[in-house]
This record gives sequence, C-alpha cells and structure tokens, in this order.
Amino acid sequence: MVLKQGNSEQTLIFAIVVGEHSGDTLGAGLMQQLLNSYPQAEFIGIGGPKMQALGFKSLFDMDELSVMGVFEVLGRLRRLLHIRKSLTDYFSANKPSVFIGIDAPDFNITLEERLKAQNIKTVHYVSPSVWAWREKRVFKIAKATNMVLSLLPFEKAFYDKHQVPCTFVGHSLADDIPMISDKSAARNSLGLSESATILALMPGSRGGELSRLVEPFLLTAKKLLLNKPEHIKELLFAVPMISEKRAEQFKELHKKFAPEIAVNIIIGETQKVMAASDCLLTASGTVTLEAALVKRPMVICYKFNPLTYHMFKGFVKLKWFSLPNLLANKSLVPELLQGQVTVDNIIPLVEERLYQDQSALNQAFTTIHQTLKQDASKQAANAVIDLL
Repeated sequence: MVLKQGNSEQTLIFAIVVGEHSGDTLGAGLMQQLLNSYPQAEFIGIGGPKMQALGFKSLFDMDELSVMGVFEVLGRLRRLLHIRKSLTDYFSANKPSVFIGIDAPDFNITLEERLKAQNIKTVHYVSPSVWAWREKRVFKIAKATNMVLSLLPFEKAFYDKHQVPCTFVGHSLADDIPMISDKSAARNSLGLSESATILALMPGSRGGELSRLVEPFLLTAKKLLLNKPEHIKELLFAVPMISEKRAEQFKELHKKFAPEIAVNIIIGETQKVMAASDCLLTASGTVTLEAALVKRPMVICYKFNPLTYHMFKGFVKLKWFSLPNLLANKSLVPELLQGQVTVDNIIPLVEERLYQDQSALNQAFTTIHQTLKQDASKQAANAVIDLL
C-alpha cells in the first residue's frame, strides 16, 4: 500500500495488539491520530470494537486476552500460547512498519521481543507496573521495545533512571473527560431521578471480578437502604456494565444474593453513570482513574483469586494500589483489598462519601486531571511517527 505524507511515499502497516476494553479505547485514539497523518494506513492484530469501527482488522477476539491472575491464565495457557505463536508467525511473514503492544504486558512484551529480534520496530503503550513489583522486568522491556509510551509522569522517571527510552504522553481519558462532569445532564440522559442520591455499584469488567465483588457490593447496598438517613429522600443504585454478557452475569448474581434490591443496570455508559452518581463503590483498575477525572468520591475494593493473592502479595512494594492515590502520592480514596472487602468495612466508608461534602477531594482530582491532560493520543502518535 502506498501512503503519502507531503512529498514522501512509503508503505505503512501498523500492527497493534490490545487485551481489554481500556486498551481498545487507547488503540482507537492512537489509530485516529495516525489516520490523520496516514489516511490510507492499514491496522491489523487484535483490537476491540472501537478500533474495528475505524477499520482495524482483528485476527482474534480481544476478549481471549482479557484474563488476570496466575491460575486464571493457567486455565487458558495453551490457547494464549497458540495466539501468541500465530501472531509471531503472521507478523514475521507479513512484516509491519511497527508493532504496538497496548497494555497486556505478559502477553505483549514477549511478542515484542520476538518481533524486535527480527528487526521490526516495537512500541509498548502503557507501562506495566514495574515500579511496583518485579522491577527487574525493566531489563526485558528494554530488550523487547524501541520505545515505551507511559501514561503517568512517575513512570517516565523510573525508565529514565534505567536508561530505557520512554515518552510520557499523558492519558487519553484526561483529554476526553471534561474538567466538570455535569451530574444533572448525565441523569437526564440516563433517565435517573435528579433528586435521588445515587451510588454506582461497579464490580469490574471481567467475569472473575464480578464473581468475587458482586456479593459484597449488593449486600452493602442492602444495608445502606436499611440505614438510610432521614434527610435522604431516595437512594438509588446504578450498575454500569461493559457488555450484555457481563450484565447477564450480574443479573444472575443479583438474583442469588439480593433479589429484593432494585438496581438500574446500564450497558455501555460507564462514564455517564459515574457522572450521574454521588459516590462510586468500585473495583480497582483504570476505572478508578476515570472516576477521579469525572471527580466523584469512591471506595475501591479488589479481590484476587486467593491462590494468586497469597503467591504474590510479598512482592508488591506499594503503599497503595489505586491510581488516584499513586498519582497524588497520598491516600485520597479508601482502598480495601482481599479479606478487607467486607460489608462492615465498606459501609462507613461509603456513607462518609455519599452523604458528606467532598469539595476538597474534588480539588485534588482536578490537579490530577491537569497533570494528565497532554493530548495523549496525539503525543503517542507523534512518538510512533518519530520512531518510524
């Protein structure tokens, strides 16, 4: 394929592999910027619906890579190895101009290493948490990639210390989310009461997360209703789900644990549900950064597969595991991990944030927003083009 930019002509094929929905969002933003420079460019690898809407050709279903935890991975290891070998063989035979692995580090970095060894330029977009645990992975990353694109400023400092090429690009969520998210407009759009107090229940986007967090979240909702203060006229629960599949899983768990609790299940509108809510009870992950940018108070919970947790808990060096706290370098929002995730622990934390003024917290979230708002997709595209 002949691509033109100015007076130059060259053939460009961008190979991209993403492993989950947040990566699909980053990939789509990057694609759009690259298409602005190279409108005839081809994109191929593994991508989600947002990338495919821009013309991406996905060789495998993205959800096949969406798995966390050692024991969860072991159950699908043969399939994951088959996919990685298939991609290695395909890109070795059909060499792209550059390979971009977006997140999914355990899958992508080995793939990048194999492709770089064949003189294919490689980029890893979204640094793995090498600053948190398994720090020596930075040497494998250096061997596997020509460039790391980091979303967070403290990550670049880490790579600079180890003399690994890294560009801080900011976070596309900070570009996409307005500085002030209109609660009333979000509620009107979703058909939710403007006068109600709304708690968003957000147990995650993966099946394993839902299986471990839906029960304590629903039982918390049940107890909150029983303890509702007199001045709160109406307490509603909004449940954003990433897909119909996850919504069905949630409905089954809802029937099992708290069928008497009314919930508003909303598919594909996570950010709008956040904006409509007064507080979030959420799983950990990128969604907590999104919540900080929407500027809503939150209580963060996470439960790993028990065997995975006990195997790796000694390797983690961080005071906090959530992005808002890591970015602020202090405890902005409460975190509950593993055995701490109980209704008795969650209730007082949610009540404080649901019923009390949070203006000081919102100011801290605004500072985070300003730091990360760097026109990330454009910065990432420019870094890729410079590398080419």
